Amino acid sequence: MAMKAPPLKTYLPRSLLPRTILIVMVPLIALQLVVAFVFVQRHFEGVTRQMTRSIAREIAVAQQVIDTSPTAAIAQLRLQNLSEPLAITLDLEPLETVSGDNLRLWYDLSGRALIQEMTALLGPDLRVDLRSNDRMVDARLQTDRGVLHAIIPRVRVTASNPHQLLVLMIVVSLVLAAIAILFLRNQMRPILDLADAADAFGKGRSVPFRPAGAEEVRRAGNAFLSMRARIERAIEQRTLMLSGVSHDLRTPLTRMKLTLALADDMPEAAEMNRDLNEMERMLDAFLAFAKGDQMEEMQEVDLPGLIAELAEQAARSGILLETSVQVETPGAATMPLREAAIRRALTNLVNNAARHASRVRLTLRLTQRAANFIVEDDGPGVPEDKREEVMRPFTRLDTARNQDKGAGVGLGLAIAQDVARSHGGALDLSDSPDLGGLRCVFRIPR
Repeated sequence: MAMKAPPLKTYLPRSLLPRTILIVMVPLIALQLVVAFVFVQRHFEGVTRQMTRSIAREIAVAQQVIDTSPTAAIAQLRLQNLSEPLAITLDLEPLETVSGDNLRLWYDLSGRALIQEMTALLGPDLRVDLRSNDRMVDARLQTDRGVLHAIIPRVRVTASNPHQLLVLMIVVSLVLAAIAILFLRNQMRPILDLADAADAFGKGRSVPFRPAGAEEVRRAGNAFLSMRARIERAIEQRTLMLSGVSHDLRTPLTRMKLTLALADDMPEAAEMNRDLNEMERMLDAFLAFAKGDQMEEMQEVDLPGLIAELAEQAARSGILLETSVQVETPGAATMPLREAAIRRALTNLVNNAARHASRVRLTLRLTQRAANFIVEDDGPGVPEDKREEVMRPFTRLDTARNQDKGAGVGLGLAIAQDVARSHGGALDLSDSPDLGGLRCVFRIPR
């Protein structure tokens, strides 16, 4: 079966600026090639053929002078008298026949036209040497009394300085291409600024951006600013609404706690207190998920130090957390993050693992492109077909992770995934190859 050729787009650059430069440069280069071809074929070779015909007629006159002379000596004398007015060195050599091939350099296009034209006018007994001296035409023609040897200056048969037009075209094209590239870069800058602003907003940062450039780019920039403003208003309204709901619900919860505190003799008071505490934790989880720490400022965070603090926090909570730090790129120990959000997401992952397993390990792997927080446990894990479902808000699996070992509202993984996405990263679940339980990879790109 014949292999299918890869599509043309696989060989094209991926960036917009190089593609635009190609759009400008390819027609320009094609135009240069067409003009150069026409110039060489129609003008350069045409002028060479016209000049060669004139020289060939002069050599034909010299041949006739030799043929009409009674002796070789008289023919030699007549050639010397003819050389000065014709500005050609003419000589009669006592050779029997002309032998050998016509010689020229492979890139001498005008030489090819010269040899063809002289051979057509003077016959097959002509031999031309253009290789020995590129400034002279060494021609030998068989006559009745010997070989006519003519040395002709190359400028007599070739257009002088024919490369000047090509050099001028190339220089002007390079200058125009440089100017076009500068203008294209200025046109690309607003698009790159828009891309940077959109990428930063996707990672939860609102950087200053002002639409500029062409009208279409300005329209896209204004549309982005409007979209960003609407999303920020929606986030703010969601946070304010849930904050108000949380505040309104805390008031009756506080009254109920006070009532239960005054009714210690009731046998149901302890159970009701546990229910109230659970409701309060649920409200905190709802508010944390809704807020998402979008208003927190980015700051440089010492990632190994953060891992050490999480280990101390886990130890105070009675969790034995194994930690390790792997730095593959020197100087990559810090990066701009929302520290509180990252801390809460990792705490949720560690607490979720500790709730269902006896051994929990947190690994920080720092590379040039990303920071990977890997939480592994030796618990029952999550089936592969349920991993996407378990990261949805308010989802708790009855079969995968035992709910009797702890209470929750199904927001731990959802919060972690939301924090990862707000930093431009992702949360991936898989089986732990070492511990055999669940493996959560919390990835934040640089």
